Amino acid sequence: MKQIKWISVGFIILIQACMNQPIPVKETKSPYIPVSQNLYNTIRLQDSLLFAAYNEHNSNKVMSYFSEDLEFYHDKGGLSDYARTTTSFEKLFKNNQTTGLRREIVPGSLEVYPINDYGAIETCLHQFCHKENGKDDCGTFKNTMIWKKTDAGWKVTRVISYDH
Repeated sequence: MKQIKWISVGFIILIQACMNQPIPVKETKSPYIPVSQNLYNTIRLQDSLLFAAYNEHNSNKVMSYFSEDLEFYHDKGGLSDYARTTTSFEKLFKNNQTTGLRREIVPGSLEVYPINDYGAIETCLHQFCHKENGKDDCGTFKNTMIWKKTDAGWKVTRVISYDH
């Protein structure tokens, strides 16, 4: 019986190869290890400060973490610059004053990579929640931010928010 099973698996692989079909391969991803623990800690702190301001619904404080040449790419909302992003946060916070709107990073998803002579790339999964009918309503999305080290501190110059 085992011999028939292996022959069947081999036959399927042979057919896939002859038909130019990809052969399924189980991918294994190595666990993330920061290139620089110091940079990782710095960006993790900056992210936590930015989103503490977000969770306080303080648009002025939130925007202080963004560069004035900001490009914010959102798969549903399109491209926003600094002014449009400011307006969007102000409106979002005004419309969610009582919903408990908040953002948290999904534990273990934060990765930070250096950009030579510029700053860093941050990628993560993050979750946004608000109260609806007395219960948490949450969504988890993918996020990438480009941080630039400036004389005024770390600033986000690009955001890519997707998989909504």
